[in-house]
Amino acid sequence: MKKNLRNKLLILPALLLAVLLSHCASTGNDGAVTLSTVDAPAWQLQPIQQVGLPSPDPRIGLQAGLFDAGEAIHNLRMVSTTPPPPDFIGSFNTDLAFKDNYIIQGNYNGFLVWDITNPAAPELVVDFLCPASQSDVSVYGDLLFVSGEGLEGRLDCGVQGVDTRISEERLRGIRIFDISDIRNPEYISNVQTCRGSHTHSVLVDPNDDENVYVYISGSAPVRPDEELPGCSTGLPDDNPETAMFRIEVIQVPLDNPAEARIVTSPRIFDGLEAPPVHGLAPDDIAALEAAREAGRLVANIRGMDRVISPRLEQRLLQIAAERNGNNEEPTEADRDYLVANLQDIVDTVFGSPDQEVRPGPNQCHDITLYPEIGMAGGACEGYGLLLDIRDPANPFRLDAVADSNFAYWHSATFNNDGTSVVFTDEWGGGTQAKCRANDPMEWGANALFSIENGQLKFESYFKIPVPQTVTENCVAHNGSLIPVPGRDIMVQGWYQGGITVFDFTDPANPIEMAYHDRGPVSDERLEVAGSWSVYWYNGLIINSEIARGLDIFELEASDFLTQNEIDAARSVEVNKFNAQGQFMFVWPASFAKARAYVDQLERNRELDINRLTMIRAQLAAAEGAQGRTRGGILSSLAAEVEGMQNVSGNPAKLAMLAEAIAAL
Repeated sequence: MKKNLRNKLLILPALLLAVLLSHCASTGNDGAVTLSTVDAPAWQLQPIQQVGLPSPDPRIGLQAGLFDAGEAIHNLRMVSTTPPPPDFIGSFNTDLAFKDNYIIQGNYNGFLVWDITNPAAPELVVDFLCPASQSDVSVYGDLLFVSGEGLEGRLDCGVQGVDTRISEERLRGIRIFDISDIRNPEYISNVQTCRGSHTHSVLVDPNDDENVYVYISGSAPVRPDEELPGCSTGLPDDNPETAMFRIEVIQVPLDNPAEARIVTSPRIFDGLEAPPVHGLAPDDIAALEAAREAGRLVANIRGMDRVISPRLEQRLLQIAAERNGNNEEPTEADRDYLVANLQDIVDTVFGSPDQEVRPGPNQCHDITLYPEIGMAGGACEGYGLLLDIRDPANPFRLDAVADSNFAYWHSATFNNDGTSVVFTDEWGGGTQAKCRANDPMEWGANALFSIENGQLKFESYFKIPVPQTVTENCVAHNGSLIPVPGRDIMVQGWYQGGITVFDFTDPANPIEMAYHDRGPVSDERLEVAGSWSVYWYNGLIINSEIARGLDIFELEASDFLTQNEIDAARSVEVNKFNAQGQFMFVWPASFAKARAYVDQLERNRELDINRLTMIRAQLAAAEGAQGRTRGGILSSLAAEVEGMQNVSGNPAKLAMLAEAIAAL
């Protein structure tokens, strides 16, 4: 009885104040405020499980077009959309890096630098022509790193390409630029690798202020020893020096980045066998038969018949030419040799489908580094890896997971406290339509895992819930966390499936919250376009659109996300961000942060509405006060909230709220 009375005495004054603040009062003839009866306040926020998205889904049936496609948007606001400059139209835009008020956007023709001081009108300040697929970019201090993997990239950044199989002019590896004057990048160095750099990851060792480390993920065939001495192929048991089944770690001395070099080549795949794979989707079975009838190359890769893509055909043709004794450009005779020996050549790249025990992955696609938790997430072909990176030059594997629903583990994103991770599946390689109505929702999706004692525990899948057309390349791709305190929220690109924002605070039950989508480039044929990657940066959502340029969005308040939560996220400001690097978000003290926690307690029904109303009222009173008066209200409120943990459905969130109030 005494406890109940004490709670009522604590709540009543704040309730009266809340009534006053919300104008639930009447005014007497003498001008004094007199209170009418106080009704129990109603819940204002619904649990997000009960909030629906528009139906029918406006993403279905959008008009096709390049720069005039139909658009659907929900719970986002388009701030600007900017097409690429002339030399870059028709060449794929790729990944993004961020430095101060600048966005660096990779492109198969080089890279672009945008000044977003005014996000409504981004200013193009650099269009650096330097072809090399796929030109993924990262920054550290005054250094810019750019990946190069394709056979056409040149050391001198020339646009004429390389027309011989072996060339001293070819660049396959990492380029290093000085961007101390970001509007005038200076190409200062490169590091060549045996398989080039499809992507890379920048790692800062908290115990080493003299160097920065770059992890290289190369997916191309191993280049000839005649072009880069020391390069060779084969299984590690047969050839301990093989350039396959490893990653490269480059050490970059900060006082002399021109001396960057490979320091280790960790074999993080040791002991892994080929993972299980799923079969073909119904639409793919029909397409396979049509391809055979049309004379396309078809081979068995990892136990499944597949149509050889144009890109892979070029790789196989290079191998065929070498076997056929041709060290120059492949000829028609080399192609005939490829057709006659197709399966054998494919087996040298992917392993024989008849092997009883086939080797596991020989490369990673992306490695997301999170130095503050000492771990990395490796998305490595047929496996998702959890790595220990506390010794940057010598990472080692903590755990590995495979999944027959996943075709190609592509990228990884941790939640802020490192207790869960989202892996993406780039089924179809990003150039195929894999979000069709008949495609399983577990294929080409995200797989969400919790992390317990360095081990990965599967929780659920998430895929955009709306089907895309057969002319839209669509599959899970790159994204990042949005720093809403107390929640795990991610924005993610899905190529021509557009972008989506989803909540995975409960990794077993992810929920879509917001989206933007365009119609296909063409209704008649599949043309590659859409969101390569999309990231949160200082209150903005920045989208690298493969064909259409650069999009900038802002979140809008909704039943899924309050304005307080958005304002708290905006309070996090950073001066750099890289696609394959994470850092721990830290929120400054703000009333928005405290109110965000209050909103979450209400949304999840983790504290009764009377107490929540009292907390909101006292926060309003404190914000309107100054000096000792404000301090007194906040100190008293922090103590009261601390004492409510025993009546809350989420004591940990109450503790976070009490800490946020005390910090004010």
